[in-house]
Amino acid sequence: MSGAVHNDGIHATPSPPNSSKYAEGGVANAEQLEDGRKSRAPGSRKSKFWTHFKRFWWLYAIIGILAVVLAVMLTIFIGVKNIAQSKINDAVLDVQGISCTSTETNAFTLGINTTLKSGTTKATVEAFQGVMYLEDEPSHTPFVTIDFPETQNKPFQTVNISQHVDIADIPALTMFNTWLLNNESLRVTVLGYPNVKVPGISKKYGVTFKKTITMPGLNGFDGLNAKNSSINPSNFTDGTNFHTTATIPNKSLVTFEIGNVTFNTYLNGSFVGTSYINDVTLVPGDNVFPFRASIQQGPILTAVTTQPSCKDGIVPMDLSGKTVDNHGQPLAYFANALSTHNTTVPLDLGTPLRALGINPKCPS
Repeated sequence: MSGAVHNDGIHATPSPPNSSKYAEGGVANAEQLEDGRKSRAPGSRKSKFWTHFKRFWWLYAIIGILAVVLAVMLTIFIGVKNIAQSKINDAVLDVQGISCTSTETNAFTLGINTTLKSGTTKATVEAFQGVMYLEDEPSHTPFVTIDFPETQNKPFQTVNISQHVDIADIPALTMFNTWLLNNESLRVTVLGYPNVKVPGISKKYGVTFKKTITMPGLNGFDGLNAKNSSINPSNFTDGTNFHTTATIPNKSLVTFEIGNVTFNTYLNGSFVGTSYINDVTLVPGDNVFPFRASIQQGPILTAVTTQPSCKDGIVPMDLSGKTVDNHGQPLAYFANALSTHNTTVPLDLGTPLRALGINPKCPS
């Protein structure tokens, strides 16, 4: 018994079989798992999206509808307005004539004959008020307000206007008349803010109507002449001593009812009398009127016996506007404009003097 040996308390832990293979297999499985995750990732995102879409399809539908509504609203409120403005910009306004009649101190009747060329759309431009001002005068102060009628957007149409005008700014109207008188041409701008209606859309679109027109001016009545002159040293029955027939050219497109005009009359820069033209209405083209004057005889006799007038008896006289009245009403907007320019008219004084037995000759 004492010699027996017991090994019950001693245990050896057995090694797992092929442990290295398990380790290698674990690494391989991890790599395969990772590769599998990578290969399945896109599919997972798509499936998540469709799952989300199926759950919240109503939200996507609302977003889509809002996008469509926004696109339509932008088209209606911005796109259509831009198209309308573009058509207005491309339209061509041509003025055939302007008339200023029934003239009074603070009012007149305005007539404008125009044509309007534009693109082919079905839009309607509503009636609107526009103003006219001198484009090349820096202040751009309107000299008249115009009531434009409603127009359809047709390729070609005639727009004629006739209206009573209360003059709101006499200095501005005088400025326009002055520019018209003194210049060969001038630029006038028409400006207004009409509304445009498009068929099928209840909304009206505000646009800017702005057109600048180049108009011919009176050019200082260049070409004014007088013929068939007569002189009465003892005065005619109207109290004047000189009669002639004046032809006044109107190279503009404007018809003016001016009335009775008096002019300060100058010879070589010196005042020699007053001239008169009554019942003046200037229409485009040549206008013929009786011309009367009370002229100092001494300066005239000196002129016709001095070079160069002594050769042909033609004496250049300068006329500057003094007063204008129509049916007893003073028209400052015409008178002040006429006073800014001296119009030279060559008068044949030699012929009527010879009819009186006076033969002017050049000094020997």
